[in-house]
Amino acid sequence: MPEAKYLIFLGCVIPYRVSSYEISARKVLDKLGVELVEMPEFNCCGFPLDPVNHDMMLTLAARNLCLAEQQSLNIITLCNGCFGILNHVNKELKEDKKLKEKVNGYLKEIGMEFKGTITVKHLIHVLAQDVGFEKIKETVKKPLNQLRVAQHTGCHVVRPGKIVGFDDPENPTTLKKLIAVTGAKCLDYMDETECCGNPTSGINSEIPLQLAREKLDHIRAVGAQAMITVCPFCHMMYDLQQARVERKFDEKFRIPVLHYPQLLGLAMGMSPDELALKDLRVDASELVNLL
Repeated sequence: MPEAKYLIFLGCVIPYRVSSYEISARKVLDKLGVELVEMPEFNCCGFPLDPVNHDMMLTLAARNLCLAEQQSLNIITLCNGCFGILNHVNKELKEDKKLKEKVNGYLKEIGMEFKGTITVKHLIHVLAQDVGFEKIKETVKKPLNQLRVAQHTGCHVVRPGKIVGFDDPENPTTLKKLIAVTGAKCLDYMDETECCGNPTSGINSEIPLQLAREKLDHIRAVGAQAMITVCPFCHMMYDLQQARVERKFDEKFRIPVLHYPQLLGLAMGMSPDELALKDLRVDASELVNLL
């Protein structure tokens, strides 16, 4: 029997720009006994539309929630932003009767109705709460004791605290604990809870580059050999954009940025190819050679 069964919500960015996250997550979740059911008819979570059309955002999110309700399955997301929106809207519609009636008015036009019968979790919530640290530790065949890494939890998976209700939004420790299970040492560094800046890139592309530079500089200062993320947008900021940051500020970081499932998969004994490490923009081959 599976440890848990979830409807997987991939969102827009992961399938097209960060497929290495999906590939590695599917590998480790299968190893941990988490069954994933496909969600072929999902739409955007609604996150990009919130400042422009709030009702449209609510309706898009609610439609995804309805798809899960139809299958009587809870949702697992890999994206912090998708989790933030779907979880928030799910909670809001459950608690606000008038808003629920309003959104159901929109949904009625496509033959749907939000009932409020499912929950939404991020990957790290499922790992920590459903699978558990001990179960994960049992699957580790090749402890990464020689690695020193730094983590970046991101914003929406723990904030706002009153909505998420998981971990400490100002000092999150779940990802650190998940890293520790692999045997790797997770190093503390200055301003580690700061946002990656990616959400501001559509308004001012210079701000996220400066924020990324500061983050990478702080990580380098403590001697971390890699950075670990659990969000596709954060990952793109530090991996995809790292070369751009280096050019702009005349720096050389060359810090590999791994998705947490890639780190865990290596500790489980999976090969770099299985985990799509070759798809990372910052070369991780030197890091792999240390293992």
